[in-house]
Formats: sequence, C-alpha cells, structure tokens
Amino acid sequence: MAGRRAIFLDRDGVLNDVVWRDGKPASPRTVGELRIAEGAAQTVQALRTAGYLTFVVTNQPDVRRGKMTGEALDAIHAALVQAVPVDAVRACLHDDADQCSCRKPKAGMLLDLAARWNVDLSQSWMVGDMDRDIVCGRAAGVRTVLLDRPYNSRSGADVIAADVSQATALILQTTPAAPAPVLQD
Repeated sequence: MAGRRAIFLDRDGVLNDVVWRDGKPASPRTVGELRIAEGAAQTVQALRTAGYLTFVVTNQPDVRRGKMTGEALDAIHAALVQAVPVDAVRACLHDDADQCSCRKPKAGMLLDLAARWNVDLSQSWMVGDMDRDIVCGRAAGVRTVLLDRPYNSRSGADVIAADVSQATALILQTTPAAPAPVLQD
C-alpha cells in the first residue's frame, strides 16, 4: 500500500502568532497568549480536503526550562486543535543540551509520525518559520516551505511564502488533489 501525503506544520509563527519576549520570537505560555494566525483554520481544511494528513511538530523547551507547565502546554494544544483541526500534535519538550532525536532541526518527530501514519515522506511537506524547520524537513526527506519572517534567513527552502495561506496555495498548485484519507489512529 502506498503511503499517504502529509503536511508537517510548525506551530509558533505558522499556525499561531509568535509572542515577542526580550525582542525575540517566542512561544505562548498560556492559552491567553495564544493567537491563531489569520487563515490557519481555512488552510488546514484546504489541505485536508486535498487529501493531506496535517500534523503539528513543535519544539517546546519552556516546559523543561520550568517556564511553563505541561498542563499549560496541553491546554494550549487543546485550544489550537479546537480552532485548527489537525490530525495530530507532537511536541519536543527537550532543551538543546538534552541531545534528543526529536528536537528540530533533527527529524525525529516527522519520522515517528510518518511511521505511525504510513506517510510517504517524498510526497509530503514541512512548513515552518525558522531555519531549523527547513533543516528538519530536509533531513526527513520532505519538501519545505519557509514563511518569510524577519527572524529567519529566507533561504534554504524549496519555497518561500508570505504566510501559511500562501504556503498552502503553493503546495496545492504543485501537487494534484487526492481523495481525503480515511484516518485511523
């Protein structure tokens, strides 16, 4: 059986707006800080209608660093999935020093999801706002879209897009539509 196509989406800066702390883009630490990006829900629905599985893959070291609780992260993800109905959310809670295989730019989260959901990585995409998202996607063997942000290099990706809606339009132009998959988790 041929694998299914998927879109791996970074969370912060893609599906929700970043929070600026000390002049740097950061993750929301409470549901009150979560702001869903304009067009995110419609974008995910368009991808699903075109037959893609949709997965959130996000680094969330603030739990490990003691800056937020696991319960707060779970609440943020529940609110995100309520607003943007993706198929699954994976979060790496490790810090760089942990040297785990799941923290982007390593490809562990993508590879694990691909194995679990029978994903054909050669027919899939990673959409992110950070250079490490693109490195991660390339390491996993997927095509990549980098959202144009002042805090990334604007290079290295297969495609550069202004926002998640434009990224989706570009993905859908390059890949023929397929029937929506029957999901089994």
